[in-house]
Amino acid sequence: MKALLRLSLSKIRLPFQIIYTIITNGYVFGFVQGKIYKGTLKYACVPGLNCYSCPGAVGSCPLGALQAALNQRNVKVPFAVLGFFFIFGSVFGRFVCGWLCPFGPVQDLLHKIPLFRKKKHLPFHGVLKYLKYVVLAGLVIIGSAFLFTGFAKVPAFCKYLCPSGMLFGAIPLVSMNGDLQSRIGGLFFWKLGILLVIILLSIKVYRPFCQYLCPLGAIYGWFNRFSLVQVKWEQDKCTSCMACKRACPVDLCPEEISVSAECIRCGKCVDACPHECIHLGKIRTIR
Repeated sequence: MKALLRLSLSKIRLPFQIIYTIITNGYVFGFVQGKIYKGTLKYACVPGLNCYSCPGAVGSCPLGALQAALNQRNVKVPFAVLGFFFIFGSVFGRFVCGWLCPFGPVQDLLHKIPLFRKKKHLPFHGVLKYLKYVVLAGLVIIGSAFLFTGFAKVPAFCKYLCPSGMLFGAIPLVSMNGDLQSRIGGLFFWKLGILLVIILLSIKVYRPFCQYLCPLGAIYGWFNRFSLVQVKWEQDKCTSCMACKRACPVDLCPEEISVSAECIRCGKCVDACPHECIHLGKIRTIR
């Protein structure tokens, strides 16, 4: 069974991501009619980035739900959304990023385009990787709770930064709705520019949005050390060949793979290890 799992991880991940994206963004009538689905399922969050404004989205984005709670006139602690993060973070950690986020496979496929010399990181990665925590604090929390446009609070991350919302939501809606086309302004082109930069960077650098800007990844990363889904490293079997580090898309060594907040549980280290000392499973063995 373990051999079957090791053999199949790299082969099943992309199809799994695509199928999951279709299931959570498969409201066909939304794309046909150029309208957003507003049925009862929209009150439920799905674990990855899943823009409410996507015509095909049948669920809501947890970041959108968090900002909506913070957008209330009297700010209260959003216990329901925090509970959602705690449950999914405790069970999956950043497995959500690697397998359950629709914007992840977009970056994965872009990175497969045979252009440019591929890089795992941007320069100054050690500093830039903390930007996602700045985005979480500055735009998702502080911005959404205190930033106003006129008399209304603003879901700052969704409005000013999120490239997933632009790709899956704004572009399809604008392309099918004449009224929206007539109201395109600077904000649309600002976010389109961000999306284009992310697309170009993704061809060269592995998942730049996930590594440097995604606040959802910042949240789930806090749970990586103790989530139920773990990458287990059996140190006594390890020969330090570093095949796992070479295969890891974010360049983690064996000691880091099982605990780092940057690990998205993609399974490439599992497939690369010639001694079967790394595997995806439940609670990590602590040595």
